[in-house]
Amino acid sequence: MSSLSLQSVQATAKHIESVVLKTPLQLNTSLSRKFNANIYLKREDLQIVRSYKLRGAYNMMSSLPKEKLDCGVVCASAGNHAQGFAFSCKALNIKGTIFMPSITPKQKITQTKMFGEDNIEIILTGDTYDDCANAAKKFTAEKNMTFVHPFDDEKVIEGQATVGLEIYEQLTNIDYVIIPIGGGGLCAGVGSFIKTVSPHTKIIGTEPEGAPSMTEALKAGRPVELTHIDRFVDGAAVKRVGDITFEKCHPILDDVILVPEGKICTTILELYNKDAIVVEPAGALSVAALSFMEEKIKGKNVVCIISGSNNDIDRMQEIKERSLQYEGLKHYFLIDFAQRPGALKNFVNNVLGPDDDITRFEYMQKTNKESGPALVGIELKNKKDYQQLISNLQESSFSYTELNKSDALFSYLV
Repeated sequence: MSSLSLQSVQATAKHIESVVLKTPLQLNTSLSRKFNANIYLKREDLQIVRSYKLRGAYNMMSSLPKEKLDCGVVCASAGNHAQGFAFSCKALNIKGTIFMPSITPKQKITQTKMFGEDNIEIILTGDTYDDCANAAKKFTAEKNMTFVHPFDDEKVIEGQATVGLEIYEQLTNIDYVIIPIGGGGLCAGVGSFIKTVSPHTKIIGTEPEGAPSMTEALKAGRPVELTHIDRFVDGAAVKRVGDITFEKCHPILDDVILVPEGKICTTILELYNKDAIVVEPAGALSVAALSFMEEKIKGKNVVCIISGSNNDIDRMQEIKERSLQYEGLKHYFLIDFAQRPGALKNFVNNVLGPDDDITRFEYMQKTNKESGPALVGIELKNKKDYQQLISNLQESSFSYTELNKSDALFSYLV
C-alpha cells in the first residue's frame, strides 16, 4: 500500500502538472452566512475536463512503461473518467479504447471524442456500466492491453490525492473536508493525504441515498455489491466500492452522510441561481451534505469538494421536478371527478389556494374525458399550504389518491 505523505503527493503533483490545472479554493459568502461557518469550495468543476478524474487517469497512464503504452489502454465509463482518459490519451499520444453503455447520452460521447480526437475509439455496449465494464475487461485481456480503472488503482488514487494537496497549500487550518463518494477513489486519495498532514481534520464522505455503497461496506467491514441502486447521481452511483479504496477509506472516514436525491437537486439549482456555479449531481453532494451537519460545523473551516460540472442541460427539467417534490412544493393526485356539471369548476374554485398552480391535468379514461379519474399535478408556493390543500379536498368530498406517497403508482403514472 503506497504512502500518501506530503512529499509523495507533491511528487505526483509535479508529475501531472503539465496537463492538470490547479483549481481554486474559494470562500463562498452565501453558504458561509447560511451555515454560520467558513465554507470553502474546491472547484474541480473548473478542471480542464470539468472534473477531477483527469488527475488519476493521467497519473496512472503516464506511469505505465513504454511497452504497456504501445499495446494500448482501455477504460469503461459513461462520464467523467472517460473524458479524463480521452484527454490523457491525446496528451500522451497513445491509442485508447473507451467502452460506454449503449444508453450514454450523445453529449457525453461528443465531449469524450473532442478530448481524445483520433487517439481514441469508442465502443457502445450493454445497458449498464457493469455490462460495459465486463465487456471492456474481456477486450483488455484478449488484446493484451492495460485496463485503466476509474477508482480502484493505487496510481489513480495518488492522482486524486493532489486535490487534497492543493487544498492544504491554500488552507492549513481545516476542521472538515466533505468528499463525494462513488467508487471511493477521490475519498481514498484526499482523505488519506489530509489525515497525514492534518490529523485533527474530520473527513466526511457523502453518498446519494439511492447508492449507499460505502455506507454498506463500512457496515459489513468489507466491500459488498448492492443489488439495486438509483442511477440518478450518475457520477456517484456505484454498486460496489473498490477493494483498495475501501482499505484506505475505512480508517480515515469520520462519518458518511447519505443525501436524498431531491436534496441534491435543490442544491444544484441553488448553486446555479445564487453563485452561477454549474454542477452535476455528484458535484453537488458535498454542499448538499452541509444541511445534515449544521450544528457541528458552526464557526468551523469547512471544505466542500465540487467534483464535477458535466451536467446535461436536458436533465434540468427532471432536476427541478425532483427538487420541488423533495421540498414539498409539488404534489400529484389521482382525483375522481363526479359525473355532474361544474365538478372541475368546483375543484378550481374551492380546492386550490390563491397561490396554488395546476401544472398537469390529464383524464385517465381517454374515451370519457368529462368525468372519471384525472391525473393532477399541483405546485405550491409554500410547503405549509399542503395541509390546507388536503383539507379542501376532503371538505369538498373529492375522492383522491396521493401519488407522491405511493412509489409504485407514482413511477407508473408520473
